[in-house]
Amino acid sequence: MVVLNRIYTRTGDDGTTALGTGERRKKHDLRIAAYGTVDETNAALGLARLYTADAPDLDAMLGRIQNDLFDLGADLCMPGEAGKGPGGARLAVTAEQVARLEREIDTLNADLAPLRSFVLPGGSPAAAALHVARTVCRRAERLIAELADRPGETVSGPALHYVNRLSDFLFVAARWANGRGAGDVLWQPGQNR
Repeated sequence: MVVLNRIYTRTGDDGTTALGTGERRKKHDLRIAAYGTVDETNAALGLARLYTADAPDLDAMLGRIQNDLFDLGADLCMPGEAGKGPGGARLAVTAEQVARLEREIDTLNADLAPLRSFVLPGGSPAAAALHVARTVCRRAERLIAELADRPGETVSGPALHYVNRLSDFLFVAARWANGRGAGDVLWQPGQNR
């Protein structure tokens, strides 16, 4: 259980922060940047949800994802193998969370016509906000992939799979929120030459 009685501790005043293991790292450390960008993704989804109240199924999916993103942050802030943490089990993203995202992508995508062009971010307010969340998610994915490649660092396979699948979900969700694709703004190559 998380208990937050006091919000400021002053322990980060020296430019460091604590991982879940207790180890202190610089606030610009790649691992901190990775889970910080996951937190940005979550905040962008919170904003997008202001526009999805009239789509309860999509809004419920986004709510589950927001909770998953806290799991992902917990996974990333605790370097090491899944299942091994100080004092017992370590919270980690699971293959089932990835599989659920895939099922939800398939559910939303079933209502969409195939694309014949790339989609410009925009259309409805919900779609535009979901596209912003998608691009923040892609940045998180790049940081997590870089972290996974760094010697001495570990990232669970499902964590990397989840963030990759999430950006796909957000693309499909943006199209779905754009009137099932009818409101998509399509790229027209070379239009302004």
